[in-house]
Amino acid sequence: MYAASVTICPSWSLRAWPPMFWSASEARTLPLKHVSTHVTSLGARGRCPAGQTLWAGQIDDIDAGLAWDWVQVSHDVVAMADPMAVVTNLRLLGREGEVLTAFESALHLNELVHALPWQAAVASALNGRPN
Repeated sequence: MYAASVTICPSWSLRAWPPMFWSASEARTLPLKHVSTHVTSLGARGRCPAGQTLWAGQIDDIDAGLAWDWVQVSHDVVAMADPMAVVTNLRLLGREGEVLTAFESALHLNELVHALPWQAAVASALNGRPN
């Protein structure tokens, strides 16, 4: 799935991917690569440019993906639109092997997003360069 069809799937479809279970303490070690970034609003009528970005990777033939909405807050500055709304098929595991709740996972997912060079991919999309 990763190589062929990820580029055409909408970000919300990640919820339909088979779940990938991964230790929350090792979330930043996932080998994610940029798949696509879409600009969904060009800032018409006083609105800031906004869009979505999709990152994915594969471990042991299991696909993992993350996507989130972003917004341009000023020239050359973009931010996550809602840090609590990362769409993913990851199911993060706690120290005892328990599946963390969405609320518990949010911190780890945001640390993972922070470690990715996603703002450069968004800047390329905003400047009309292929990503």
